[in-house]
Amino acid sequence: MANKTLLVAQREYLENVRTKTFWLGILAVPVLIIISLGAGWVLNKLKEVKTYAVIDYSEPSIGRRVEMTARQGDMRAFQKAMKEAGKVFSAVPKGELPDNEDTDKLYQAMLEMPATDMQALMKAGEGFSTAKKYKHRSLSELELDHLEPAEQEKALAKLVEEEKLFAFFTLGKSPKKDLDGFNYVSNNLTDNDLRNWYASATTRVVQSLRIRDAKIPRNVAERLQEKVEFREKRIDESGDTADVKGSEKANKYAPVGFVYLLWIAVFSIAQMLLTNTVEEKSIRIMEVLLSSVSPNQLMSGKIWGIAATGLTMVLSWVGFALLGIWLAPMIISGLDFPLMAIIGDPRYLISFVAYFMAGYLLYAAVLVAIGSVCNTLKEAQNLMQPVLILLIVPLVAMIPIVQEPNGLVAKVMSYIPLFTPFTMMNRAGGPPETYEYVITGILLIVTVIFAFKAAGKIFRVGVLMTGKPPKLREIFSWLRQS
Repeated sequence: MANKTLLVAQREYLENVRTKTFWLGILAVPVLIIISLGAGWVLNKLKEVKTYAVIDYSEPSIGRRVEMTARQGDMRAFQKAMKEAGKVFSAVPKGELPDNEDTDKLYQAMLEMPATDMQALMKAGEGFSTAKKYKHRSLSELELDHLEPAEQEKALAKLVEEEKLFAFFTLGKSPKKDLDGFNYVSNNLTDNDLRNWYASATTRVVQSLRIRDAKIPRNVAERLQEKVEFREKRIDESGDTADVKGSEKANKYAPVGFVYLLWIAVFSIAQMLLTNTVEEKSIRIMEVLLSSVSPNQLMSGKIWGIAATGLTMVLSWVGFALLGIWLAPMIISGLDFPLMAIIGDPRYLISFVAYFMAGYLLYAAVLVAIGSVCNTLKEAQNLMQPVLILLIVPLVAMIPIVQEPNGLVAKVMSYIPLFTPFTMMNRAGGPPETYEYVITGILLIVTVIFAFKAAGKIFRVGVLMTGKPPKLREIFSWLRQS
């Protein structure tokens, strides 16, 4: 009996791994991950430079100072480039810009540099992040400096409407007293990067003016504006407090990635079994196979053969992940993140393999039973909807569970066998108590055995049925048969 089951499993495995589509499917997952991770970075690089103008009504005029403050990063990069070229300017601090002649000269030199030279400098040097995103167009450059302010606003509004300008700002008349007249005009209502960037610089300048006007000493002002930031600490093994490292936080969130991969693996591989069962039944291959093996041998062989196929897929994905970790530091400069330590954590790897097999066997039993009573994939898909709804629940609960791995929701879901593989994998960063692993493990194994027996009864009758699919009442009557 075991030999026949093994032969069926071998047949299922070889039929899948010999096809090109199988390996293309394996390759599709890392490709999709790379695209999803890199798409944001690439799309951000492809964004057009946002041009803007400023109408400064303020007294005293703060427009130039706001612009200098906003472009501190560019000024430091420019200063470094000038120093390498033999031209020395005073250092640009990271905090508030000093109101002195040297800083003004540095900013003026940056403005006066020819556009072609500036572009070459930006390509060669680092730190010109702002200049690559936003470009200020002065009113004189736009030939609007001779107009009255009201006319300037109308002209700028027209340029925005014609998409020759992304946006323009107006700086209010009395920034020391109120913020009336501080406006941002743009037809793009979704991208607020420019607005937030310029508002941040304007806030620093206005705060500085108000502090100076109130004659508050600089050191007192800095203390008043200091933000309270709680330093994260944890209790270590000795019972003392220790600083929390970024890698430690990432390690706690790592189960989310494993759960997502587990979900994809269980769902895609169990679906493969469903499709395979329906197809072989519809073209009558099942009848030929059942002339040589029993229904239980055929069902078990198909499940274990697809399980081996699934393990091949998972191991291939792990191989791609390790390759990505090895290549990441070469591609991304300055990457200092112990990805290997997280992925190679025994808790996660052992839990992943164990829960993959348990989850697959449980859902495989359900889906092979569904496939055996269906004559077409359309019928199978309709019957699979309830199973799909159940599979969605662990995905929805991923983040809440990883935030409270030992909370009430996590514990309750751990004892529901259909959710146990995903929930316990998600809780691995907690980690749960040993007794919870034991109890949920036993419960899951018992459920898998029960599911196999129930699926075997349905498969034995349903796989030879043709025509109209049986009703639920008939299927339950098969389960009652000995």
